[in-house]
Amino acid sequence: MQVLTVAQMRQAEAAADAAGHTYARMMERAGRAVAQEIMRRMPVRGRRILILVGPGNNGGDGLTAARFLQEAGAEVGCYLLKPREETDPVLQAARAAGCFIAQAPDDRTGRVLRLWLRSTAVVVDALLGTGTARPLEGDLLRILQAVRAEVSERRPWPASFFAPGPPLIPAGLIDRTPPEPWLVAVDGPTGMHYDTGGLDPHAFHADLTVTFAYPKVGHFRFPAAHAVGELVVADIGIEPKWVPEAAFEVMDAAMAQAWRPPRPADAHKNTFGKVAVVAGSVHYPGAPVLAAQAAARAGAGWVTLAVPRSIYPVLAARTAEITYLLLPDELGVLVPDAVEVLGRALEGYAALVLGPGLTQEKEAVAFVHHMFGMEPAAKRGRIGFQVEETPARPPAPANRWPPLVVDADGLNALAQARDWAARLPGPAILTPHPGEMARLTGLPKAAIEEDRLGTARRFAQEWGHVVVLKGAFTVVAAPDGRALVMPFANPALATAGTGDVLAGILAALRAQGLPPFEAAALGTYLHGLAGELARREIGAAGVVAGDLIPRLPLVRRALDS
Repeated sequence: MQVLTVAQMRQAEAAADAAGHTYARMMERAGRAVAQEIMRRMPVRGRRILILVGPGNNGGDGLTAARFLQEAGAEVGCYLLKPREETDPVLQAARAAGCFIAQAPDDRTGRVLRLWLRSTAVVVDALLGTGTARPLEGDLLRILQAVRAEVSERRPWPASFFAPGPPLIPAGLIDRTPPEPWLVAVDGPTGMHYDTGGLDPHAFHADLTVTFAYPKVGHFRFPAAHAVGELVVADIGIEPKWVPEAAFEVMDAAMAQAWRPPRPADAHKNTFGKVAVVAGSVHYPGAPVLAAQAAARAGAGWVTLAVPRSIYPVLAARTAEITYLLLPDELGVLVPDAVEVLGRALEGYAALVLGPGLTQEKEAVAFVHHMFGMEPAAKRGRIGFQVEETPARPPAPANRWPPLVVDADGLNALAQARDWAARLPGPAILTPHPGEMARLTGLPKAAIEEDRLGTARRFAQEWGHVVVLKGAFTVVAAPDGRALVMPFANPALATAGTGDVLAGILAALRAQGLPPFEAAALGTYLHGLAGELARREIGAAGVVAGDLIPRLPLVRRALDS
């Protein structure tokens, strides 16, 4: 799904209007879509709904929604920020349908607004649209402060999380039971900047945002994303041929469904590929288990844990379905001699995860370097001059490694090698969080966070490998310039081990035959869906990485249905 700037959206609307799909028709469809999304989630007959109406097209969308809701049996009040012309057809239609109409200039004490807020089931924000980005003041500020004050007495102010809705995730996967009063934004919450992602401190915070035709850049940038709530993209009849080149694309359910690897009825375990997970240490014995179990749950036919020999007794009781390759170690950390053992054992494997829990101890770093014949990078000395590392280049291995997913301490080891991107067989899938990306690139972490999409694209092309830059709205970028943003910003995933789970999923999809970019994008999307399901069922706090694993088949089934 394409994501547009405000200017691009205006171009698309102007092109649609010039082609005969008029602004009036688009407004009619937008208002109907808002009403339908509300009615999908709750019965509206006999319930009060308050529409906050601005002076522009966003207010027109709100008035149109008011008419549809009134005709469906709701008792709808429209509270106008400013008077609209009595000849305005959308105002006339709302009035004719029986909607109550009040105006802020006539309600200086705010009594009418408070009375509606105390009894309404839904508050709809149709005050400011994409074309307005200004400080919230005057009557506008007074309305928003009244909403916050009255709503907070009846329910907590909405939590700051982003939860994508159809068509970004499969319809019906997650049960949504709206609280009351339920807060809905038309196109975006008042106070957000649709291009920069800025957010006024007095902004409306929505439970649901219904945007039109395409999501906007600001929906996927913080702090504005805190106020968006669940995002639904409604069709208002704008054809793709009218849309300029997008700012970027966001992964959605349709794309995920198209990329699912097949599961033929006559399959056997080798049909779905063998995955090796080279991971773990005495310090982090859980990381390889999470990656291996995730690979199995994501559909791999055979999963092998290649781990330090001394930690095998800790792992064996936890993974009944996993096979093992025991590697030479020193005090629970892999050593370079393990490379030869590993190379002899991986014939026939279709994907390899490298890195979770290896540690950054020198033996583990040397093991990774030895795998690919890398030399350690020069290091800066105490007084600023360069000090060359003395070890000679280890011989490049004769065997060919399976397609790679490099995560965690595998990435940290690469960051300590010269010309690692050229020596790493590829295209590999690299899964750095911003801190690991900073070590790989030499850029400040703040610079990476400021332009996550641009950073991922730049280095995917420069390195020749697929980059999965993790975090809120994870970015997946390919060496050929393709890039996708994931529609998830979920605090439940901010816990140790979720990256290990992701690495296992990606390897499983590579083993099932998906190319690197498609495997990275689909796997990251499935990981995000599982996290969203866990958050809804368990909560934003308290989810652990292992909670994602049993939910992977459920989200895959939702895509299959």
